[in-house]
Amino acid sequence: MPMIDEPRPFIPVGIAVLTVSDTRTSADDKSGDTLAARIIEAGHRLEARAIAKDDRQAIFDQVKTWTLQDNIDVVITTGGTGFTGRDVTPEALEPLFEKRMDGFSEVFHRISYDKIGTSTIQSRATGGVANATFIFVLPGSPGACKDAWDGILKAQLDYRHIPCNFVEIMPRLDEHLKRGGA
Repeated sequence: MPMIDEPRPFIPVGIAVLTVSDTRTSADDKSGDTLAARIIEAGHRLEARAIAKDDRQAIFDQVKTWTLQDNIDVVITTGGTGFTGRDVTPEALEPLFEKRMDGFSEVFHRISYDKIGTSTIQSRATGGVANATFIFVLPGSPGACKDAWDGILKAQLDYRHIPCNFVEIMPRLDEHLKRGGA
């Protein structure tokens, strides 16, 4: 049974949040606000926050830039995971992934199904690793952001979470580069 190992220290990580939307501004970005509040409440560092239009290159460029910054360990995007013509976040970011995280999508959909039923299939939430940085691609609703954070990310980004968590493997994410190849 997963739990918190109290004697272990909490280790804050640097997180960047990108809202993908043609219509949102910093004044009405409820999903970005939801994530930012939860990140700070958990004790992590909100290192960056931005809004990008539903444009593959803009999304890719912003996330890639963040993955190259030493102070950012995790990038969370919200928006652009549906099926409309403007929803391009997975297409923009999956080429950046060195490794896909299929389990993230599966667990996200399991949690989402319990709340919204079969409507969860309208999301293409995904995750992966690029440049030793975790990337999580979430739907654009505040509810989906709450589900992903509360149900998955809060625990996995807590070094005290056992039996395992993302924080404890962060120092080893770039081992393939140190060995000279994938």
